[in-house]
Amino acid sequence: MELLLLHYPFTFLLIAVLILCRINPAFRYFCKMTFYQVWIFTVSFLVIIIALPRGRSCENVKFMRTAILPVKYVLGIKIVLKGKENLRTKKPCIFVLNHQNSLDILVMMQMLPNRCVPIGKKEILYMGTFGLACWLSGLVFIDRKKKEESIAILTEMAHAMHKDNFHVLIYPEGTRNHSGSMLPFKRGAFQLAVRAQVPIVPVVISSYNSFYSQKEKRFTSGTSTIQILPPVETVGLSSDDVPKLTEQVRDSMMSVYQRISGMTNGGSHE
Repeated sequence: MELLLLHYPFTFLLIAVLILCRINPAFRYFCKMTFYQVWIFTVSFLVIIIALPRGRSCENVKFMRTAILPVKYVLGIKIVLKGKENLRTKKPCIFVLNHQNSLDILVMMQMLPNRCVPIGKKEILYMGTFGLACWLSGLVFIDRKKKEESIAILTEMAHAMHKDNFHVLIYPEGTRNHSGSMLPFKRGAFQLAVRAQVPIVPVVISSYNSFYSQKEKRFTSGTSTIQILPPVETVGLSSDDVPKLTEQVRDSMMSVYQRISGMTNGGSHE
């Protein structure tokens, strides 16, 4: 036995890890999350190599998508995309998604169309290779503490969307939400849509709770459903209509979220 260990240490280490993953849910959670994070930062380096000669461009987002998506097979996550027909638009639009946790990066890539500029918090820029790959892919960073600066950036994007023909993707909750519901929506995405007079396309990602829980340190195989809702037109709307528009979109997304997540009467399935 000792001789075998000397000759095949990595084989035995791998077997030990696999056994622990089978019998210890917390260890499996740790291994999967570590692998996921290592994958993200490693493939981001490859994206940088490919995108750097091309320069910063939203065209590079397709390289991010191609590089990140394969990890779903290793993690055992099946992603079902519904409402694909609502993605088939050549005109600029704004995608609004509910935000849960770091798995959103992977799931988002399943529906992310070409020439789509995500908006994210400024802290992402300093996340090593991933931050640089995001920057090269055209991601726009916003400092949530500087409201005036954020408004100026959104105003500039409203003018550029038609000129440069690109989409925008925003998480209107503004931060991750582990509650099994949706936080109140911030109005930035809807103000941008009204300024640019472009449609809003609500995108609902089902709860991960059936296979993933950070609190319980649980990460098994499972299915995530993405439901793309029909576009909500904003032509003719003004800033006065933004509060109503925000609530209208949130209500429709919340209803779909509960349905595709297997919730009843607004309750959680935890």
